[in-house]
This record gives sequence, structure tokens and C-alpha cells, in this order.
Amino acid sequence: MELVNVFDYEKLAQTRMAPPLWEFFQGGSDDEVTMRECRAAFERIKLRPRVLVDVSDIDMRCSVLGTPVSMPLLIAPMASHCIAHPDGECATAQAAGRAGTLMIASTVATRTIEEIAQAASGPLWFQLYAYPTLKVAEMLVRRTEDAGYRAIVLTVDLPRVGNREKDRRNNITIPPAPYREANFVDVEKVGQTWVMLTWDSLAWLRSVTPLPIILKGILTEEDARLAVEHGVDGIVVTNHGGRQLDTEIPSIEALPEIVEAVAGRCEVYLDGGIRRGTDILKALALGARAVLIGRPVLWGLAVNGADGAYAVLELLRKELEMAMALSGRPTLASIDRSLVRM
Repeated sequence: MELVNVFDYEKLAQTRMAPPLWEFFQGGSDDEVTMRECRAAFERIKLRPRVLVDVSDIDMRCSVLGTPVSMPLLIAPMASHCIAHPDGECATAQAAGRAGTLMIASTVATRTIEEIAQAASGPLWFQLYAYPTLKVAEMLVRRTEDAGYRAIVLTVDLPRVGNREKDRRNNITIPPAPYREANFVDVEKVGQTWVMLTWDSLAWLRSVTPLPIILKGILTEEDARLAVEHGVDGIVVTNHGGRQLDTEIPSIEALPEIVEAVAGRCEVYLDGGIRRGTDILKALALGARAVLIGRPVLWGLAVNGADGAYAVLELLRKELEMAMALSGRPTLASIDRSLVRM
């Protein structure tokens, strides 16, 4: 059967994974209201296409923090890619490079910072948990710098792990046994403990690295303003895939107020619920510079390793190209708020 969209990859990926591990990737918190709303919110937004526009050449090239990418679609940080495929994050990095885009590697990856960098042919950012201590987190940042990563993406919406009931029923930890947290093999840890971050923590991070800093987990204009005041270079508007506070606002609905609050003073990215090229188009119209995609990349990885992850990225590229053409927006600069009705 030809796999014609990311949902086809989702169905096939489920057959390749043990049910508890599938639920680890797919599950949300509590009643999973936010996880469902991430998709429903995109479906409520309607497009207002323009006609009689020359769309014979569609250009979706852009840059993120000065790094050129072939399209405004980046790979979100996710734990434990080796659950989906033995090559894990190395295969995902290969797919990203082949697609001409950027991967954000997770602190709790199942391949090391260095292994991912060696496998990559494209740019990398590193998602940082201040875990289990600031000293260990600083060590991770140093390794990131040495390996050539270009930015630090600090997750700020996880003061404690959300109530993920599927994980509790399946007795799943992060990462699930026997998969390892590759970046901590030689580090003594005590439990699943994150350092309690505050706005003052940004001064610490700025003191230990010259790399650009992006905050991942902003959902309100109030926090967006504080982020800008603290000199961040970027914001990821996200609700952690519906895995933290249930019933919180879908990312796409939070995006407009954050873009308005930031007013161009840092870059804004959207994460959560992207499954179609039209979803990407709507996020761009509402002010996102680029979007991040998570679970669908893992579905592709489970189906066919690096080739499967690349195929998912290319499906979404082609869908975005079609959506831009049919809405009369041949360039990213031509996409604006007039394209959508909420």
C-alpha cells in the first residue's frame, strides 16, 4: 500500500511497536483533552485563498537564527528514538540533513550528543533539561558546543512530569527500559529530578554558553514579554504535545498573542499538532517563522528508519507546496494574517 500521508505512517508504525511503547509515544496527560485539541484547533481555522496569482514557482526556503533551511519545518526534540528504530536519533539526523532542514536533539536521547552530530549532515540544535543538576546541565552544554550544535533550546514547561496515565498503567519510565539515556551513561543520577527553573535561571545559562537561547514551552503573552526582556533569541510556542497540563490552550490558538507581544524582537516557532501542509501554512499565516514536528517523524522512523523519517518530511514539504500554490501564496513573504479566519 502506498503511504500517501502521515496518518498512513501512523497506522503502520503502530504495528511495528509493542503496545506499551506505542502508548509512551502517543499518550498525553490526564484525559488527553489538550492532545486532541491540538488537532481540532487547526481544523477550526479556515483558509482564505487568493486567485489569479502566478504560482508556477513556489519558494519555501527560509532561515532560523541565521541558519538556512529548505523549508519552515524543523524536527522537534523527542526522547528515545531507539524505541522506534535501532539507529535512533542518528537516523533522524540523517533524514533531517537529507531534507535540508534542522533537527533538535533531546537531552534524553538514546544516542549521545556526539553520535548524533557525527551522523548529521545538516544543522543541529540541542534541547536542554536542567537535569539532574546545574553542574551536569552545564557539562551537556559544553559537549553540545564542542560537537557543533548551533543553539540551546531550554524546555521551561516541565517543573515536574505531567500525569501521564498510560505510562503509569504500563509502568513506563523515561526512557523505557531497556533503552538508555545515552548522554548520562557516565553520570550518577538520583531519580527523575529536574532543577526548578525560574526566570533567574536564564542568567545562569547565558553565563555558561554564547550559543543562542530558545525557550520551549511558552503559551502566554505575559511569558513571551518576559522572555524578550530576558534576552532570549527565540520562543517555541508549545504545550509539550499535550503531555503536561491537560486542558491548557492549543499551541496554534496561543500563537497570535505571543507573536503580537514579541513584536519581532525574537523568532517565534510553533510546535504541536502539525499533521498537514495546511497546518504549516496556517501557523506561518499567524506569525510563526517555522514549525516543529514530533510524533510523525517517529512514525516514519518506525516504518523505515532514516528513509521513513525523510519520507514524512517530504510528504509535508509537498503538501505545503500545494497549499501555498492553491492559496495564491508563492513565497513565505506573501503569507500573512489575511490568509486565515479563526
